[in-house]
Amino acid sequence: MKKYNVYGMGAALVDTEIEVDDTFLGSAGIDKGVMTLVDEARQDRLLAMLSTHLVASRRASGGSAANSVIATSCFGGRAFYTCKVADDENGRFYLADMARAGVDCNACAGRESGVTGKCLVMITPDAERTMNTFLGISSTLSADNLDEAALAASEYLYVEGYLVTSPTGRAAAIAAREFAARNGVRTALSFSDPGIVAHFRDGLADMIGPDDIDLLFCNLAEAQEWTGAERLEDAAEGLRRVARSFAVTLGGEGALVFDGRHYHRIAPHPVKPIDTNGAGDMFAGAYIFGITNGFDAVAAGRLANRAAAELVTHYGPRLPAPLHRQLLEEFNREQG
Repeated sequence: MKKYNVYGMGAALVDTEIEVDDTFLGSAGIDKGVMTLVDEARQDRLLAMLSTHLVASRRASGGSAANSVIATSCFGGRAFYTCKVADDENGRFYLADMARAGVDCNACAGRESGVTGKCLVMITPDAERTMNTFLGISSTLSADNLDEAALAASEYLYVEGYLVTSPTGRAAAIAAREFAARNGVRTALSFSDPGIVAHFRDGLADMIGPDDIDLLFCNLAEAQEWTGAERLEDAAEGLRRVARSFAVTLGGEGALVFDGRHYHRIAPHPVKPIDTNGAGDMFAGAYIFGITNGFDAVAAGRLANRAAAELVTHYGPRLPAPLHRQLLEEFNREQG
């Protein structure tokens, strides 16, 4: 048994969630439903425009891969996370939050001067999340931040596609994948966002590498963007050209899982969503927990779908830690 189920790497972002409406997004010139990189000045201007809303805001440690490895840990798995935070109040908050979630972290060894990354997450009444992200010091995450001993001691490397936006982050992801391959560690990747696939396709291809990735996570819009196919079935066939296995999340329609030999349609778990922020991250974290703890792809997909459905009935990108174990116990009883 390896020490870690998953070694994640990605941005370290402190999320501030705020409820807004479509009128605000339009007046502020914000593209709805996607992640947009902004500088700190732009983010500060948006916060000033939202000053009357901040009384209802919520702060949490975030970043796509961070949300996923926290989910794996909270279900009872063992997780490590490589990231970069600054020696500021947000950085201290972030690391303390990761420690509370039971995730070992390379950044605990020391921090540099600078600004920890921040993400403004705007939730509209239809539960859609729109993100404006200032990467801060996360943009300088590099191969120097890798913990090779921890990576070699992991079953899976999990990389968020957002790293493609940073030259050093992209190089770090490639170095990690190559190290993982040499050391018998499987690699999983998330496409992260349709805009990332549209604008950074070549960089994502470099991160995937010349050989197929072991496991790919994406939603339907990302799969369509990558493959150029409209129908789910055609997009799935296109994904098989770059991934040995994959999971395509379909929102309220459940998910499609490919285990390397067969397709499996995962039925939806109907809920009334209030905030979709982090749903894909939760799916990936729960799925990785499942396949590294004795579940086959179908059972892992069902657990992941159930966890993501529960998440969207709460505000924020994560569930309360005790709720993960409760969900797992309920799931195991239902599975017999």
